[in-house]
Amino acid sequence: MEKFNPNNIGLPNGNFFALPCSADESEIVLISAPWDVTTSYRSGTANAPARIIKASSQIDLYDVDVKDAWKIKIGTHPYNWEIFTQSAELRKTAEKIIAYLENGGNIKDISISHELDLINKASEKLNNWIYKCAEKYCEEKKTVGIVGGEHSVPFGLIKFLSEKYNSLGILHIDAHADLRHAYEGFEYSHASIMYNVITKCKNISKLVQVGIRDFCNDEADLIANSAKISAYTDFYINERLFGGEQTWKSICNDIISELPENVYISFDIDGLSPELCPNTGTPVPGGLSFQQAHYLLQTLAKSGRRIAGFDVCEVAPNPYNDDEYDANTGARILYKICCLTHLSNIKN
Repeated sequence: MEKFNPNNIGLPNGNFFALPCSADESEIVLISAPWDVTTSYRSGTANAPARIIKASSQIDLYDVDVKDAWKIKIGTHPYNWEIFTQSAELRKTAEKIIAYLENGGNIKDISISHELDLINKASEKLNNWIYKCAEKYCEEKKTVGIVGGEHSVPFGLIKFLSEKYNSLGILHIDAHADLRHAYEGFEYSHASIMYNVITKCKNISKLVQVGIRDFCNDEADLIANSAKISAYTDFYINERLFGGEQTWKSICNDIISELPENVYISFDIDGLSPELCPNTGTPVPGGLSFQQAHYLLQTLAKSGRRIAGFDVCEVAPNPYNDDEYDANTGARILYKICCLTHLSNIKN
């Protein structure tokens, strides 16, 4: 780092943001999870970590919230190509299961039980791998972030942190509630991450969802009947903004006030307006602007709470060309979260 000049061009080195910092010497460690098995509409998120790494070398490292942000030691865990390869193989199996269900099949049918079991066991293995990585780095007093991949991948990190802290809150930015139980038969579906978090992780005191605008009746009922869950839907937010009842500042303050001292950020890129992430797997009209997301995260970091961990998921690069727009958006959200995580931690 002594020889690193943040004003020079970014020189790709396999690390996020082209920073010359190893995982072992870092303050924040980013773990790639190139897994895209259970996505239910468009696939492609397994390609995101590598593409975000590539795009991130073009980011200028000045940050408005953190002085000398380039000095933050952000390390990159070695890329696990085995996960990428297994994801590609299992995705073909998952697509056959999804097609079977879409043509009237039942998830309890014996004809697909072996394939479902295969995927569920592989997902659990991935969760355990991420759990062990998180355990290692957290024991070294580092903060861990997961870069997906589909939104199922941060479960292992959240599970570890829920055991580490007596009370952990989740700030969940997403177009979807992700509260479905074993969607399409996949126990660790991308659409089930928050259901799994609130039912399988201990010490989760609050799940605060922001920007959701596409969810089913069962999810709406669960939100309405669970004291653990608060949903600031896209409809709720805009009703108050358009009616002049509240400012974005007051809404952000309300959101953050519901969270405990230790907070995990789960950022599904489709929580943003889809023109910012046009190739994400399940885009939905509406959503937050980049500036609204920044302000919300900034409010969290300046509130005195600690950002205990985070993920950025569901970035899907354009499958037909080398367009870096989605990866660029993901890289900038990722850098902003890293900077604000540092800011929150030095204040605690």
